[in-house]
Amino acid sequence: MIVKLTQNLNRGFAPWKEMVHNNAHKMKEHGFRAIFAGTEAGDDSKLHVIMEFDSPASLEAFKNDAELTQARIDAGADLESTIVTPMSGESFSNFPA
Repeated sequence: MIVKLTQNLNRGFAPWKEMVHNNAHKMKEHGFRAIFAGTEAGDDSKLHVIMEFDSPASLEAFKNDAELTQARIDAGADLESTIVTPMSGESFSNFPA
């Protein structure tokens, strides 16, 4: 399942990226793969992520992981600003190869 996330970052992209890399084991545990993660040109506080989860249950496990949630907060993620949008199954990526 593909999901789009937008979120404000209080500390910019670098601390958030470091947090993601430091929690790779948790991401794998939750069936999470980042397809794209980056901020808007000229605004290091506006994060956009396209991610893939193994299943809706994987997404729920990710959302309910208190330790990972705290790590995201500590890295500057403004959870109040988070918008998560499930994408349709009718999609493609990496075209043309």
